This record gives sequence, C-alpha cells and structure tokens, in this order.
Amino acid sequence: MKKLFLLLTLISTFAMAAQNSGSITGIITEASGTPLSGATVYIKSLDKGTVTDYDGKFILENIAAGTYDIAISYVGFATTTQSITIIAGKATSLNTSLKESDSILNEVIITANKKPQKITDVPATVNVITSKDIEEFPSFNIGELAARQKGVDFVRSGVLGTGINIRGFNSAFNSKNLQVTDDRLSTLIATGLPLGSFSTVTKDDIARVEILLGPNGTLYGPNAHNGLVSTITKNPRQSEGTTVALGFGNQSVFTTRFRHAEAINDKFAYKFHFEHSQGKEFNYADSVYVGTKAYKELDLDRDFESSKYGASLYYKPSKSSELIGYYGHSNNNNIGITSAGRNQIKDWSIDVAQLKFVSKHFFANTYYTWSNTEDTYAMNQRTQNYVSFIENGFSEEEARERSFTEQWFPLGPGVGVPLQRGALFKDDSQRFNAEAQYNNNWNDFYVTLGAQYQLDMADSKGTYLLDKDGIDLDQTGIYTQLEYKLDDSGWGFLFGGRLDNHELYGSNFIPKVAVTKKVNNGTFRLTYGKGIAVPSILNLKGNLFGGLVIGNGEGFTLTDGTKVPKLDVETINSYEIGYKGQLSDKLFIDVNAYYNQSDNFISPLVTVSDAANGNNVTHVGNTPIGEVVEGSDGSFILSYLNFGHVDTYGFDIGLNYYFSDSFRASVNYSYFGRELDTDDLANDGNLDGQVLESELPINTPNNKFSVGLHYNKGKFYGAIYGRFVEKYDFFSGINVAAETQDQDGDGVNEIVENAQVGRTWNYGQLGGFTVDANAGYNITDQLSMGLSITNLFNAEVREFVASPIIETLASFELKYQFNLKQKKATVN
Repeated sequence: MKKLFLLLTLISTFAMAAQNSGSITGIITEASGTPLSGATVYIKSLDKGTVTDYDGKFILENIAAGTYDIAISYVGFATTTQSITIIAGKATSLNTSLKESDSILNEVIITANKKPQKITDVPATVNVITSKDIEEFPSFNIGELAARQKGVDFVRSGVLGTGINIRGFNSAFNSKNLQVTDDRLSTLIATGLPLGSFSTVTKDDIARVEILLGPNGTLYGPNAHNGLVSTITKNPRQSEGTTVALGFGNQSVFTTRFRHAEAINDKFAYKFHFEHSQGKEFNYADSVYVGTKAYKELDLDRDFESSKYGASLYYKPSKSSELIGYYGHSNNNNIGITSAGRNQIKDWSIDVAQLKFVSKHFFANTYYTWSNTEDTYAMNQRTQNYVSFIENGFSEEEARERSFTEQWFPLGPGVGVPLQRGALFKDDSQRFNAEAQYNNNWNDFYVTLGAQYQLDMADSKGTYLLDKDGIDLDQTGIYTQLEYKLDDSGWGFLFGGRLDNHELYGSNFIPKVAVTKKVNNGTFRLTYGKGIAVPSILNLKGNLFGGLVIGNGEGFTLTDGTKVPKLDVETINSYEIGYKGQLSDKLFIDVNAYYNQSDNFISPLVTVSDAANGNNVTHVGNTPIGEVVEGSDGSFILSYLNFGHVDTYGFDIGLNYYFSDSFRASVNYSYFGRELDTDDLANDGNLDGQVLESELPINTPNNKFSVGLHYNKGKFYGAIYGRFVEKYDFFSGINVAAETQDQDGDGVNEIVENAQVGRTWNYGQLGGFTVDANAGYNITDQLSMGLSITNLFNAEVREFVASPIIETLASFELKYQFNLKQKKATVN
C-alpha cells in the first residue's frame, strides 16, 4: 500500500506540473519561406532550448506558465528575439522567419570560438563574406572578394592567382595566416602555404568565409598567429536544389560548375559539386639571368586549368547531432610564384577525406589529406640548366631532357661535369589530423575543452626537400576556453589556454584573455593573445633550385666561423582594443587598434652567405655544404632566419552606412607600421654587423583605403568598389619590387628601379588605385546573369612581386538555380 501511495503521489505531482505548464511549437524559415534546419530556439532565463528539425519544426515542452523572451538564431542570419506568453495546459505557436544578415550587428558567426555566437560578442576583429556576397559576384575567382575587407592585404598575381595577408610581413611564400575549410586545414603539407586554387571546394557550395584578424592560436593551434581565414560550406538541408553555371571572360577564361543537394529524409542528406576553370595568364616575362644575360623562361606555358569535385553525406543519429562524411579532389595546372623564380605547376592534385561528428556539446573530427605531383618544375632553375648545356655544345633535345635534373659545369675547353641541380618538384606528401572537443554552459559560465593531433608526412622523393625516405613530424595540442557573461551588466570575460607540443620544439603555452562590455548598441573589447609560428618542413628541410635555397633546420657555419643558429619557434604577443556598434539607425562602425610584439620572427628568404667578402657557407649543421648539395661552394645560399624583436602596430576602421534597405556605402581604412630594434644584432639579416631598416621587409603598405557602393533591389544587384594601396617596397628571396634606394648609406644605390637587381628585374614598387565593379540581373526566380570587371579603368597597377600589371578582367556568368527545398515546402 505504501508503494502504491507513493506512485499515486508521483503521478499526481506530474499531473499538477503539466497543468501548470505549457509548450511552444512552431516552424522557423528563411525570409523566402524555406524551412531552416538546425536553427536554435532558446529561453535564456530558463537555460532551455532546442534546434529545429529538417522541416524547420521545433517543440519546447514543460515550460512553466509565464512570459519569456525567446531568441532564435542561425549562423549567417540576424538573431531575432520575441516575447511569448505561456498558458498552462496549452501549446503556444511561434512561427517566424530569419532575415539573412547583411553587415547587421546581431549576425551569428561560428569560427571565433568554434560555436555559434553573435558577432558583437566575439572578442576579435571579424570580417564576413556571406553567401549572398558570393552569389552576387559573377566571377569564378571569389578570392577577389577579400579585397573588400578591412585590415586585409589583398594581392593579385595574375588572372588566376589571388592571395591575402593580415597585418604585415608578406612574401611570395606567405604562411602568416592559417586557412581552414569545414574544420580542416587548407594548406599544403610541406610548405604550410594556403591551398588557394588547389582547394577542393567550389564557389556555389560556399556558405560564408569568416576572416579573423590577429592571433587565434588558442583554439586553432600554431600558425594562426597573424590571422585565420575560415571557409564554411553549405549544409544540404538548408540548400536543397541544383545549380548550373557557365562563365566566360577575357584571357580565354571559361568556367563551368554544377552542384546538387538534397535531404532524402529526416536522417539522410547529401550534396555533390563539380567545377572546371581554364584560361590564359597575362603575357609577362620573368627573366632568368645567367650572369648579366637574360633568358626567357624555358617552355613557359601561360594556360591554366583547374578541375575539382567533391561529395558529402550527412546523417542525423538524433535530432541534435550529425555525422558528416566528405571526399574532395582537385587537379591544377598553372604558374606559381615563389621566392626564387616561378614554378610551372603540372597536374598537382589534392585529395581530402573527412569524417566529422557534431552535437550540442561534443565535436569530433578526423581527416586525411594527400598531395601529389610528378611533373611540376622550377622554370628559373630549369632554364639555367638548359643554358648550361646549350652553351657547352649539347644538342637541343639533350639539353631539354637533362635540364630537369642537371646543370653542366665546364672545367676547361670541352671538359666539364654534370652536377645535380634539380628543377623538378615531386610531391607525395600526406597529412593526418584529428580533433575532439567538448563544450557546455551553466547559466552564465561557458566552457570549451579540446585536443588536436597532427601528423605531417612529407615526401618530395628527394627533389625539393632534404629527404631520402620522407619526413614525418607530429604535434599535439590541448586547449580550454572559459567564458563568463553577465548579460544584465553587459560585461563578458574570456580566458583561453593551449599547450602545444611539437616533435622538434617541445611544449609551448598559448594564452588568450579578453574583456567585453556592451554599451547601448555596441560592444567594446580589450584582448590579449599569444600566437606561435612553427617552422614548416620547407623552412627546415628545403633543398630548392640546386641548393640555392637550403632549409635552416640545423644552422649554418660560414667561412669566418660565424654560426647561424637553426630556426626556432616564432612568438607574437598581441594587444588589441576595439569597438563594433551602431552609431545611428543607418551607420555601423567596426574599429580596432593593435600592438604586436614578435620574437624570433621567421624571415622570408634571405641570403645567409656573404660571397662578396668571401664569407661562404661551409657547413649545414655539421655536414660540409658539398655533401648536402653536390658541387656547391656555398657562395650563394638563401634560407630562413629568426630575427630578434620586432614591434608592429596599426588600426583598422570599417564603416557601413545604409541609405536604404537596398543601398549602402562601405568605407575601410587601415594603417600599419613597425619598429625594428637596430641595436639587436639578431635583426642583422645579411650578417654584415649592422642592422638596417631594410633588413626585415614588412612587404605591406602603410596605408590602405577603399570605398564601396552596394545596391540590391528587385531583380537587380550591383556594386562598385574603389581601392587605394599606398606604394610600397616588396622583397622576397631573389624577387625585388622597390624604388631606387641606398640601403646602407654608402652613397651607392643597391636597388635601382627598372633595372636588373641581383638575379631578377626590378619593375618598381607595388600598389596604386583600382576600381572594380559587378552587377547582375535575376531574369526569373531560377535564371540569373551577371558581369564582373576587375580594374575597370585599366590602371597600370602591379600588385605582387614577379607578376604582371593587372589589366582589365571581365567575367560574364549565366546561372540556373532550382530550389528543391522551397518546392518541397510549397507542396507540403
């Protein structure tokens, strides 16, 4: 009887609770009426929430009677908050649509803290390129959109080649910012360089690109020390349908793309994509000098071609979790710029396989990357090799064949020896990555815990690395991030820490601290972050162009006994203050100022030998230079060094003014400066006993300014964008783009504009003013056409070293889109 009484009491208690509580049900959609799967519906006062299913439906049960503020959010959309009154015993309906964000302050992003978060809550400077920006940019090369972001140094090296740099120290081999795609590294394995056109992702599958300025190493690990570029692709449940696009442009550009995505049921969804682009690079001569005589690059092929495809399968084990499998492939033929001449890239392929699990509190990710090429070669070195055979009486056929691997060194009339001066780049490298993360919150306290593992397996088959059986390096990182948010007062506090262990460099601690304060319609932030840059395998074990470039993994000894230390980890301590907010109904501002302190700065390629004074490299580590590179006398060696202490500083201002919902103007301005300690001989880049400002080139303009006008109404959209980059010098390896100058004050101009400088031709400084424009028209709901023009007025502007003047580029695109999800919603 006692047990029966307890059971009846329990049933009665539940019944009374049910009578005093109610529920909320509804559907969350986009503005077009398309259901949003995975949108968050949250009652903060109860710390209770849920996510919508693949039809955009949700239900929240057992909510005590009363009035509550319900927040609905989704990545890329503006968060909306609605007040709902719950009536006991009844279901309250909440159907609402989210508006895609367009520089609105309550936009939700995901990259900064690896979870959805309002952009104003992020203690960092963030730029967002949205899917709308991408859809309204009718060019196959969406890298151009980076030129429209504040604080970003955008460069263009040709029709195909685009790149970005963040806060200084660019080079032809720039790995100063980390790039990721769907939580996987988008970098080459041995060099750490961004994949760029090698990416396996196609334009129509990109949902957004989030660019974070400043250190982000706590959550993302080494080499996110200057910034982070994160590309996020579309979930098939929110992007069902088919897209077919054709594009044409001058320079013989042609592109074709196809994408299809579909949700089979509430458990399974899939997508696949394909893209092929081709064209011809600008006609440009990067002369190869043998002594003072210039030669054209041998067998220069200006045609470029890129093909890529991929497929994903999404499976939902439960309402709030998802398992995602992905495979992608790309194959590329084009010209690549390096610090020691240009490369003719031949059939370089990238393959990626990924398996990822995502749930409310747990995240697990593992992926494998393959890189392969057999026929890529360095044009500069191959041309020199070819000339050495031709000038010593060899036939054209034999000179061409042997130019890939050998150079002829004459010992006397009719006598000589062939030495290994390989121009071929072979690559059979692989990388394995894994990560697990847990996150949760208790009222105002949020915690994130995670661990990452990476194994790089570089294999150049003895061509561009000092490797015989490949080079394996692993690194492991564990991290935590703690946040405390006081919504009533507007204060927020963040502390993050990461312990990273590298096989060669041991353990490094990477902290991050931030304080935010909401004031009216904006948020102030004060942050401190540390970042580290671990030398790449190329930095450590490179062997390029017949020993012209030698990695500095062991240090060097010079003729006079000078010891050049081996590379160490670079560190950067960054302090930033910023504000993002709404100054009026129509004016939005995002401003920041920063100060960076760098130690052991990893230089671009510099000359470590002093041949003019007979001070050659004699040993690499403890090994004679002639044993490392056959026949080398060490008279001209380029490598990477650690500089001492370098301070950099600057500020960025971004303004958006909305004349109306359909018309806005954007203004961006950035300033960058640096201080080099001239009393620190660790900053003596050319080892001559004195430190000059020119020894560590920042390769970045001091001032950048841009103005854009954006219009979107009805079926028409368009933008015009003017960009000014102050003229600046650029030094990277043998490449020089600089004004005439006396670098050491001896009265002699070591650098002369429009003349040969060392082993290259100096065309002068980079930078200038250009205007870009794009426009489009939606002929029907499915069919659209667009036109994009780069350098509208054909200004004579050179944007990158060893690159042509960027002439006017026009691109026309015709696109058909069938929205399957919207059709399903209409039928239902």
